[in-house]
Amino acid sequence: MKYRLLALDLDGTLLDSHLQIRSATIEALARVRTMGVQVMIVTGRHHVAAYPYWHQLGLDLPAICCNGTYLYDYRQRRALVSNPLPRQDALRLLELVRKHDIYTMIYVDDFMAYESECKHLKILLQWSATLPEDLRPRIDRVHSFERMLEEIGTVWKFAASGDDLPAMSAFASDLEQSLGLSCEWSAHNRLDIACAGNSKGSRLAGWIAGQGIAREEVIAIGDQQNDMEMLRLAGMGVAMGNSREEVRACADWITGSNDSDGIADALHRFVLTSS
Repeated sequence: MKYRLLALDLDGTLLDSHLQIRSATIEALARVRTMGVQVMIVTGRHHVAAYPYWHQLGLDLPAICCNGTYLYDYRQRRALVSNPLPRQDALRLLELVRKHDIYTMIYVDDFMAYESECKHLKILLQWSATLPEDLRPRIDRVHSFERMLEEIGTVWKFAASGDDLPAMSAFASDLEQSLGLSCEWSAHNRLDIACAGNSKGSRLAGWIAGQGIAREEVIAIGDQQNDMEMLRLAGMGVAMGNSREEVRACADWITGSNDSDGIADALHRFVLTSS
């Protein structure tokens, strides 16, 4: 099969446990691009946190960010299409966050905001500190989310997390029933909340339709529940070896983990062997 587009998740997929891209992956991606296969990042991350990897790989395409909430063009420095949270929905969602006492970050405008630190945030801050200043994402500590939401322009998503999984599930159930928002697990203990209908799969489907690319010409690679729709959409959906069982079940192929050369192996099997 002649593929025209490779759609890649970041965390747990393109990135290893140290948030690095493996050298074998970089080499394989360079080779598939010389064959005319375009490479697109499709991530739950804010565009400022995906940019260092887009820049490292020298990509051209815009990136699908915040689980399909928007398509971001780095060259034009703007979102091309988007479906952000209305301010009133964000304020109502924040009320539920307070009610359930759930840790959250809020992705807005051109930065990510937090009120207090958690384990995941500390890892993100440590990673950010290793980057050159011009690639470093903006991650701001704010005194009050409520005040910030009254002042900023765009709310992309809420990123909630916690190790009390029953409490997280109860929170997700409450907000889905009361607010009708979209909830997707981006890790076993992280929940991404955005407007209903936003997903990696739906945004990718819209983009390829506009480009005249058939779904059979897409190969997609991911590892989490928020990747499942994208894997089903693609002509070839590849799940990482570190994926949960439900993600593996919806994939056409299972490759090695993100701490192995799983992506390179999949590309050699399905793309590079046809060169």
